[in-house]
Amino acid sequence: MKTLILGASGQLGQCLKKVAGQKNIDSLSFPDESKANILDKDLLKTLFEAEKPEFVINCAAYTAVDKAEDDVDLCRKVNKEGALNIAELCKAYDTTLIHVSTDFVFEGNGHDLLKEDDEAKPVNIYGVTKLEGEQDVINTLSKYFILRTSWLYSEYGNNFVKAMLKFGAERDELNIIADQVGTPTYAIDLAETILHIITSGQANYGVYHYSNEGVTSWYDFAMGIFDISKTRVKVNPIPTSQYPTRAIRPKFSVMDKTKIKSTFGIEIPYWRDSLVRCINALK
Repeated sequence: MKTLILGASGQLGQCLKKVAGQKNIDSLSFPDESKANILDKDLLKTLFEAEKPEFVINCAAYTAVDKAEDDVDLCRKVNKEGALNIAELCKAYDTTLIHVSTDFVFEGNGHDLLKEDDEAKPVNIYGVTKLEGEQDVINTLSKYFILRTSWLYSEYGNNFVKAMLKFGAERDELNIIADQVGTPTYAIDLAETILHIITSGQANYGVYHYSNEGVTSWYDFAMGIFDISKTRVKVNPIPTSQYPTRAIRPKFSVMDKTKIKSTFGIEIPYWRDSLVRCINALK
């Protein structure tokens, strides 16, 4: 299946390239942004015309959650207008879109696992614009898979795991939020799932949730990172109120993965097992 990756230089794009290489899949195309700027529809159309992809994976997004609160226009351009540009071209070229979204479309004030059809009620600009992008995809296309994920990390790009390893090596003591609960996602696992969806031949289009299994706080996630990497640093659990940020975060954003597991017959690794794999890869 000829597959075009948009946002190829980002964390998930690089993980898709790694997994495709490991599996000897040579049907994926990874254009750089000079040929694949999702805000330039004419440029994108030229790319679609040249590639004629059967699938497009949209990994491109504005993800600076705090900065987005003051950079609303650019965040909306990338996460909403960019998604719409891609969706319209996918419709024109009869291409199936795999669009990556986020747990931040939810308010996160409950304690039940979040299902795909639960009310989306984002509490920050990033979440609002990602939800708008989802809605544009749904309203434009019939052939789409929207994958909401959470707390993405890998050996590539900037992420919580790499930041903790850096801070743990530089500092004697760290304060980490303990009252925001969710599930980390190893981007390699997400990449493998995306490629499985493409090769499955399934046409059960719609919205799906994917993260690793389990539940944790940022504090416990950090403790896992330091334990596995044998980093010695004192870590203090603190409430969100002691670490105010520009954007509000969901307190509880653990997603129910029943739908994606039953539809595609996949097993999802436990978050700590995947964290071990990532830290070993970083070594």
